[in-house]
Amino acid sequence: MKNIIVILGTRPEAIKLAPVILELRKNSEYRVFVCNTEQQKELSNQTLGFFGIDADFKLDVMRPNQTLAGVQSRILTALSNIYQNNHFDATIVQGDTMTVFCGALVSFYNRVPVFHVEAGLRSYDLFEPFPEEAMRQMTSRITDLHFAPTKLAYDSLIKENIAADKITMTGNTVIDALSCLSSETLAGAQSALAARGVRLDDKLVLVTAHRRENHGERLDRILDAITTLTSEFPDHQFVLPVHPNPNVHDKVYERLGNINNVILTEPLDYPELVCIMKNAKLVLTDSGGIQEEAPSFGAPVLVMRYETERTEGVDAGFAKLVGANIDKILDNARAVLSKPKSQTRLEGTKNPYGDGHAAQKIEHAIKGFWK
Repeated sequence: MKNIIVILGTRPEAIKLAPVILELRKNSEYRVFVCNTEQQKELSNQTLGFFGIDADFKLDVMRPNQTLAGVQSRILTALSNIYQNNHFDATIVQGDTMTVFCGALVSFYNRVPVFHVEAGLRSYDLFEPFPEEAMRQMTSRITDLHFAPTKLAYDSLIKENIAADKITMTGNTVIDALSCLSSETLAGAQSALAARGVRLDDKLVLVTAHRRENHGERLDRILDAITTLTSEFPDHQFVLPVHPNPNVHDKVYERLGNINNVILTEPLDYPELVCIMKNAKLVLTDSGGIQEEAPSFGAPVLVMRYETERTEGVDAGFAKLVGANIDKILDNARAVLSKPKSQTRLEGTKNPYGDGHAAQKIEHAIKGFWK
């Protein structure tokens, strides 16, 4: 039996690794351990719970106003203790966070093979997104199996001299996760949203803004644009889950807290977010995962970043890069919001990020690694 440790710490990692964990646990050849660094403590544990998963190790690494170096040192130390007291045959990480890089690094230090889910995404600008672009590139250098979600990601790894026999193109597991939610869970999410006053109708707009590189003046410009849109489209409802980081939270509530057609909430749980994406007329976001999920529902996306490592959605017409440019945000949002929802949907086009079978392909590649 092979002992596999899956290391995660944020809600997106929990969402994208849950299908992999569930798929691996179908095979009696594997014993799967889950380690949650709790980089996003409540969100990650809650999200695992929606998939019926509980972490075997919980590290509680976050502290208020912690520096990048501070959280890195805490994760490295905590993970090192786990590896010293347990035997693992492989480590699985996903994406580009501090948890991912530290998990891969500690695994490398202990000569345990690293399997990287969602490998090969690149913007090739180390400060967009920051620090995630650097984390993902550094993780690639010590990875033994790369699970590339798209052809573009596969090609990027090949250009970086990663051996082709170490790369498997799988699609993105976030698409698998969408099918893992039960109808009962989604029904409960709809009821919870209704209790918050959210209308799941044809005039719903989802806004998320939290990325570190958008703090400061960029966030000011984004909020300027959102304020204008709420005034121009008073019959539309703008739902904005507010990130708890004070650099975001306080400014958002100050600027948008008293606008009638804006609903500010704490971070939504995963089923609630899926329900809103499924019904949204327009999505404005600087998130990575939402860029991948929204195309499954035909929702047009304005990406409030200047670079994206997920260009497939842009190329396919699902998304447009608008950065924190007020004019670009307004012009592109008006083009959607001024028309009926039925005229702006992008349904009927294949989601470029996956077909919902990524976890099965990952399990098959892992089996082949030991053969």
